[in-house]
Amino acid sequence: METIELQGFIERAQRGEQSAFFHIYQQFKGKVFAICYRLLSDRQQAEDACQEAFVRVWQQMPLFRGDSLFSTWLHTIATRTAVDYWRKLKMARMCDDDSELELWASEPPPVDQRDLENLIARLPEQARAVFVLFALEGHSHQDIAELLGIAEGSSKAQYHRARQLLRSWLDDN
Repeated sequence: METIELQGFIERAQRGEQSAFFHIYQQFKGKVFAICYRLLSDRQQAEDACQEAFVRVWQQMPLFRGDSLFSTWLHTIATRTAVDYWRKLKMARMCDDDSELELWASEPPPVDQRDLENLIARLPEQARAVFVLFALEGHSHQDIAELLGIAEGSSKAQYHRARQLLRSWLDDN
């Protein structure tokens, strides 16, 4: 349950009060950045996607009706923004032959990088996106398929692939 104080900031932000929205931004920027970073595995890209997510939230504030928790609503916008950003980057990389080869030829991280976040960042793009959305963000394979524009079976296969890679990297270290 969200606090009465937060509800007050939400109502004021819905009326266009920038200082109220800034308070909301301060409260949630860490969580939104974490979603973006896990999907994009690049600090600058995650910062850009995080900023874009908050622009969308500001634009859509009047549409928030309170049918769900504000944090859930914001989380959904952040996830969709990060996925949109991921898609744009993926399309740009498809035009660059070398980047796909580098991605698939990546080696497991050295022993001193056993941190799970570093291992997740090393996953191939689509496997990483599915893993983050399913295992860390709690989306269903059906939702992931819709978000990423892939078949539900592909989502399951990519998740399985991500788990296998992570398991083998952890076993190697």
